[in-house]
Amino acid sequence: MAVYTKIDNQDLFSLSDSYKLGKITKSKGIKKGIENTNYLLKTNKSKFILTIFERRVQKKDLPFFMSLMEKLNQKKIICPKPLKNSKGKHLSQIKNKPASIVTFLNGSDKANLNYKNCFDIGKNIAKFHKATSKIKLYRENSMSIKKLDNLLKSIKFKSNKISSKLKPTLSICLKDIKSQWPKKLPSGIIHGDLFIDNIFFNKNKFSGFIDFYFSSNDYLMYEIAICINALCFDKKRNSFKMNHKKVKNLIDGYETIRPFTKNEKRALNILCRGAALRYLLTRVYDYSNTPKTALIKVKNPNEYFQKLIFHNNLNNYKDYYK
Repeated sequence: MAVYTKIDNQDLFSLSDSYKLGKITKSKGIKKGIENTNYLLKTNKSKFILTIFERRVQKKDLPFFMSLMEKLNQKKIICPKPLKNSKGKHLSQIKNKPASIVTFLNGSDKANLNYKNCFDIGKNIAKFHKATSKIKLYRENSMSIKKLDNLLKSIKFKSNKISSKLKPTLSICLKDIKSQWPKKLPSGIIHGDLFIDNIFFNKNKFSGFIDFYFSSNDYLMYEIAICINALCFDKKRNSFKMNHKKVKNLIDGYETIRPFTKNEKRALNILCRGAALRYLLTRVYDYSNTPKTALIKVKNPNEYFQKLIFHNNLNNYKDYYK
């Protein structure tokens, strides 16, 4: 979430009328995240989240995201529900950009996850995967490992912020990871971006997932690799170290619903390396390409460079599950 596009009173009036929100009493931009513009809307009836889709989200993918959230709600997976406007559509236009409004999810993200939180997250990811196995939707992962070559080429390594010496290192890593990427694993719809700010807790109990705008069809174990990188490292000063107990609880929680196959376990290290590189590349890109006028907190790429190196020094499933 972020704020790139500013809205005015006329926009708010149009939204209130079209979506039957009631009187909007307050709108506040949300700075977390980097992809889309988001506002918290408070009305005399309830709270809602307005999302204005920006640069990376393709219009052709929006129906997939809206349908996915709607179907997840039908299957009792806790997540925001997209509203329909007066034309019966999920999507509207604001400042010539597509926009949606979803219900407000009670709870908030946690700065620090405990072991039980990790167990509950794993369990609910498996519930999500099980539910989506019965949802007939398909979207290719726009940030899959085979798409990273173009992302790497688009980064301005000659800028003052990023050292040009980093490019050959990332190129070698990408080539090695692609050569070892598994060819066939259990697949389905994954969330694809389960960072700490996309997982909500209410009174220390899991209360849902948000921000499904990277959801796609991919390896289910790749979701776990993303989560290991995003949720299972502890920061001490400027150093990141994997917390094996968090990994174990994440996996144990997941396997209460869906046990992993031997091939999935065998592929965990290379999937973790690929996930670390994927987020390293997007952070390097944003670090050098995000406009100064955007109301956004750009994340330092160094975190994922450290995580990539960490995974490069591991080999198998036992190195994670201790």
